[in-house]
Amino acid sequence: MSCPDQSSPQASAPRERILAAARALFAEAGLQAASLRGIAARAGYTPAALYFHFPSREAIYAELLRDSLGALRDALADARDFRAAAMALFDFYAARPQDLSLGLYLGLGGLAPRGLGADLDPALNALLLEAMMPLTREARALGDETLAAQAFAQVVGLVILAETRRLRLFAPEARPLMQAHLDALLRGRA
Repeated sequence: MSCPDQSSPQASAPRERILAAARALFAEAGLQAASLRGIAARAGYTPAALYFHFPSREAIYAELLRDSLGALRDALADARDFRAAAMALFDFYAARPQDLSLGLYLGLGGLAPRGLGADLDPALNALLLEAMMPLTREARALGDETLAAQAFAQVVGLVILAETRRLRLFAPEARPLMQAHLDALLRGRA
């Protein structure tokens, strides 16, 4: 089923309403537990009405993830060095932990490898790599592309620990830990 042109203002408002309802439901229930029926109910539509705007639940999720990755790209775009890019990544997800959950497909289903399918995953993965390019580029300039993965892993871990309040068991704040991690990664480089 194809979707109609969404460029008109009349199509935009219901679409945004559907996306807002879906974002809230995905945040609460995760991709696996959220249904088109649940999204439609939150948005004030019938499930059939959603098909006018999106062909599937996965397409709705992909649209939200595309928006998030675009915002991430914009957040990292002006980073001038590795530290700035890594801190921009941290600050983005620390301020928007729901976007991290969205990008990792987290929800009530717990941790597991997931995706949206062969039709959507390659393009979404390409958007993530594009958004992360300032960090990856700066890691390459330092002679170690794995620094980007190390920074990303640290960001994910710190944000998850901070959001679940487990970090308080070890340290009061995530940002200073991220900065200390970068100090350790960059010691003796450049």
